[in-house]
Amino acid sequence: MSKLRYLGLDTPAVRAMQAGGADSNGQAPERHVSDGGGNPCRHCLAYIPGGQAMLIIGHRPFPATQPYAETGPLFIHAQACTRYAENSGFPEALKNSTDFILRGYGHDDRIVYGSGSVVATSDIPARATELFTRDDIAFLHLRSTPNNCYQLRIERG
Repeated sequence: MSKLRYLGLDTPAVRAMQAGGADSNGQAPERHVSDGGGNPCRHCLAYIPGGQAMLIIGHRPFPATQPYAETGPLFIHAQACTRYAENSGFPEALKNSTDFILRGYGHDDRIVYGSGSVVATSDIPARATELFTRDDIAFLHLRSTPNNCYQLRIERG
């Protein structure tokens, strides 16, 4: 199986929002306290423990607005955390979920139709590797099945 890179949010963008900078919606992040019940930080890809400060942000995981550039709510630590080491394999914190939506995107940042499906968590590396055999797929998004929330980006290693 080929190497996969699991990418958390970009550190400079996260640091800017942790300092009060605007999110993808042009708004300041909302400050909350984690209840410990499933608030994964999309930068370090670990759960934010109960009682810790967190930020809720609007995030568009695309470089520009266009019809396929979805924006949705995400959680990040309110304090600095270390970005997930992209070559560390599938994030441990996400292994608690039974499945995710895995969807391919082309070099134009648009959905590659027919690439998206609900995939058992244990099957994500194999399915991602299979999708990357296609030349029309540039990267993948992993999204939650219940709410379609963006989890992370997967790239070829």
